[in-house]
Amino acid sequence: MKKAHEFEILVACEESQAVCKAFRTRGFTAYSCDTQDCSGGHPEWHLKMDVFEAIKLKKWDAGIFFPPCTYLTLSANKWYKDQPKRKSGALVGEERRKARLEAINFFMNLYDCEIPKIAIENPIGVMSTVFRKPDQIIQPWQFGHGETKATCLWLKGLPNILPTDIIEPIIIKHKNGKTDSLTHFMTRNLCRVERSELRSKTFPGIASAMAEQWGDFLLNNQ
Repeated sequence: MKKAHEFEILVACEESQAVCKAFRTRGFTAYSCDTQDCSGGHPEWHLKMDVFEAIKLKKWDAGIFFPPCTYLTLSANKWYKDQPKRKSGALVGEERRKARLEAINFFMNLYDCEIPKIAIENPIGVMSTVFRKPDQIIQPWQFGHGETKATCLWLKGLPNILPTDIIEPIIIKHKNGKTDSLTHFMTRNLCRVERSELRSKTFPGIASAMAEQWGDFLLNNQ
């Protein structure tokens, strides 16, 4: 039977290396992959390249993917209607609809790739209707972080992950009655790029749960 270090794990669209490092801590041979440099401190574990080229490099045992959610989420649906261009330069109308179609195809190509065990993470969005509903929706407060951020997981050959440390989430209440998560509130004044990068990072508790539970699954189901 294979030992942990003999399993090859590809963690793609992940410059933070949070999940990659969690699997490495468990003894698995994991690599992060992104078209930009990693910020996790271990460039020796990082494949700076297109994810589909990385998939071809070797026979991976599992692939954990975090595709960009900009054009898959439902939060900016109003910008898909035909309208004048925005001062920010963000896409609108036909250009944004085209970008969404490309994002959907990217997601599906990841799901349909040759890796036998796959997990794809994304917020609640269009994939629930154009593909299928996610296998599960998790929250950071189920894994020791006082945050609310509904995160969908589409799984192939991997089990649902179970909560490890359920705590009370922190909810920011505004004067107008609206509510916000702590991360959204703390990053609200950052530029769009910085805000997006910080909000997309995987919480350490979730990364650890993925590595522990999916790692054990791989070891016990050879």
